[in-house]
Amino acid sequence: MSKTSKLRNFWYSLSSNQRFFIRRLYYLPKDTLDSITGKRHKYVPPRGYIYTGSPASAEDYLKQGQHQLQMLREYANIQPNHKVLDIGSGIGRTAIALTGYLSQSGSYEGFDVVERGVQWCNSRIHKEHFNFNFKYVPLFNDLYNTATLKATEFNFPYADNAIDVAFSFSVFTHMQIEEIQHYFNQVYRVLKPGGVCFSTFFLYDDASETFISTKKDFSFPVKKDGYRLMNENVKSGNIAIHKKEISEMLARENFELITIIDGFWKDEVRDTTKAEYQDMVVFKKV
Repeated sequence: MSKTSKLRNFWYSLSSNQRFFIRRLYYLPKDTLDSITGKRHKYVPPRGYIYTGSPASAEDYLKQGQHQLQMLREYANIQPNHKVLDIGSGIGRTAIALTGYLSQSGSYEGFDVVERGVQWCNSRIHKEHFNFNFKYVPLFNDLYNTATLKATEFNFPYADNAIDVAFSFSVFTHMQIEEIQHYFNQVYRVLKPGGVCFSTFFLYDDASETFISTKKDFSFPVKKDGYRLMNENVKSGNIAIHKKEISEMLARENFELITIIDGFWKDEVRDTTKAEYQDMVVFKKV
């Protein structure tokens, strides 16, 4: 087992509160310096608050959000007047970019299982953009919290046929198969006919399975039926799903699979022409 894998296993052995505390403490010096020098953008949280993706400078954080917006424009045809749903809104990475893109006739709804992220977004983004709304949903996730409500029991708090574009970045990579299936059901319900969902995953096929199960720094050694886990004890830590399985899951909810765009996470030699680390899946309500 590599040093990176050992560190990841140790990280997953900690409670969610312990992980949050360590991140906050680790980045405190840089966050303090940013505050003193005025380098922190008003919408960008301190590094130690960021629990999804890698902590970054304010400039890089904003660039990441703009890149995600570009993906949504290119693959989901998101328009300024659309009503959009951010599944796992995190701490505002994509929402920040959308504040400069959605018009007043458009709207943004986001929800997340981490309360501090929702509070940050409502206190910063919603305060100045009233068509941007963030909801905290106390769902159990062994990576992020110890709530008791199960994701399989959660119905999205939005009306049927109300959303033009739904999206999620690095959310279904941290959920269990039955939870993802239930979310697909809810996405179908809230999307308008013809509405599109853009989501990122870790996907594999027969040709790449051996490599992703043994690769040195980011592997999925735990084999299940149609998917693989990074850690048996933290089932929401990271999940990789077989492409055949994801196609069948979407078909169960009557989605049309538009396209799968491979990311570079599973490349033995990184393909620099690929735009994303994770794999992107675009599907439509018909």
